[in-house]
Amino acid sequence: MNGNESIVIATAGPKSPARMIGALAITQTVGYGVLYYAFSVFIPPMSRDLHASVATLTGAITLAVLVSGVVAPTIGRWLDRHGGRGLMTVGSVVGALAVLAWSQVRTVAQLYVVCGVLGVASAMVLYEAAFAVIVAWFDAARRARALLAVTVVAGFASSIFLPLTGLLVDRYGWRQALVVLAAGYALTTVPLHALAVRSRGAPPHADRRAIVGTALRERPFWLLAAAFLTQTGAVAVMGVLLVTYLIALGHAPLFAAAVAGLLGVLSVTGRLVTTGLQARWRVSLITAAMFGLQGLAAVLLPIVGRSVPGAVVAVVLFGLGFGVGTIARPALLADRYGTSAYASLSGALALPITVAKAVAPLLAAGIAQFAGYPAVMGAVAAACALGALSLVAYDRRPPPTPA
Repeated sequence: MNGNESIVIATAGPKSPARMIGALAITQTVGYGVLYYAFSVFIPPMSRDLHASVATLTGAITLAVLVSGVVAPTIGRWLDRHGGRGLMTVGSVVGALAVLAWSQVRTVAQLYVVCGVLGVASAMVLYEAAFAVIVAWFDAARRARALLAVTVVAGFASSIFLPLTGLLVDRYGWRQALVVLAAGYALTTVPLHALAVRSRGAPPHADRRAIVGTALRERPFWLLAAAFLTQTGAVAVMGVLLVTYLIALGHAPLFAAAVAGLLGVLSVTGRLVTTGLQARWRVSLITAAMFGLQGLAAVLLPIVGRSVPGAVVAVVLFGLGFGVGTIARPALLADRYGTSAYASLSGALALPITVAKAVAPLLAAGIAQFAGYPAVMGAVAAACALGALSLVAYDRRPPPTPA
C-alpha cells in the first residue's frame, strides 16, 4: 500500500462511518434513478411534445454523460483538496434544479442545455464523488465492504425508478412527473449529503500533483485505463443493444426485455462474488477473470442465443461481470497510489472511460447495420478480452515502494 494511505477509522467514531455509508447508498440509488435511468421513460412523451426523434432525444442524455466525463478531472481535484460534503450538497441542489428546469423545456435546444447541467451535477454527486469519500475515510480492509454496501443498494436504482417513473408519467404526465422527481431528489439527497457525508481532504503535506504526474508516466496506470475503457464500452453496448439483438435472434420482445433485466440483478451478484473472493485472490486477477467470462458470453450468444436456455445462460455469464468494474477500479487505484490523490487520478481515468461509455453504443449500432449483430458480439468479446489481458499485465507490475 502507498505510504500516503492515512485512514484512521477510529477518529470518525463507531457510528459515523456506518451512517455515512447508509446515506451514500440512498443518495446513489436516488441519484442514478432520477439523473440517469429515468430519462429513458421520458423519451416517448417528450418525442411527441417536442416533435423530436428518439435519436435526437437520446443525444441529450449522451451529452450529459460526456459532460460528466469532461468535468470529472476538475471535480476530482476539488474532492482531493476539500472532501465531499460541500461539493455533493451543492451538486444535489444543482441536480434538483436541473430536473425541475427539465420539466419546463419547450425546445430540443433547451433540453440539451438542461442535460449539460445534469452532466455537471452527476459528476458532483454520483459514484466518482461517493467513492472518493469512501476511499478517504476507510482503510483497505474496510473499503471493499463499504464500496460493496453502496453499490449493492444502488444497483437496484433502475429496478426501482424505471417502474416508478413510468407510474408517475402515466398518472400525472411527463412534466408533472419531473416536478415530483425533482422534489423527491432534493428532499432526499440534499440533507443526507449535508448532514451525513464527512469531508476529509488529502493531508496538507501531500503533493497531489507529483503523485498524479508520476502515475501518468507509469505503464500500470495506462493498463488500468485500457482495461476499464474497453470493458466499459462493451458493457455499454450490451446495455443498449441486448434487447434488440435478442429480438433479432427470434425471441419475443417481452422475453428479451425480461432477460436483459437480469443484468441489473446479476451486477449485484458479481459484486458480491468479487468482494468475497478478495480474501483469497488479488482484485486485479478476479476482475480479469470476470472480464474474460463476459468475453466468453459474447462469443456464445450468437451461437446458442436462439434457444431460450442458451440466451439465458449467455446473459447470466455476461451479467456476472456487469458491475464488477465499478468496485474494482477504486480498489485498484487506492491500493497502488494511496488516497491522497485518489479523486484526481479517478477523475483522469473517468474522462476516457466516460467517452467510451457514450460513444461505444453508437459505433456498435453502425457495425450492426452494416455487418450484423454477430460482428458486434465479436467486437464486445474482443474488448472484454483486451480488458482482461490488460489487468493480467497490470498485476505483473510491482506496486511502488512505500514512502
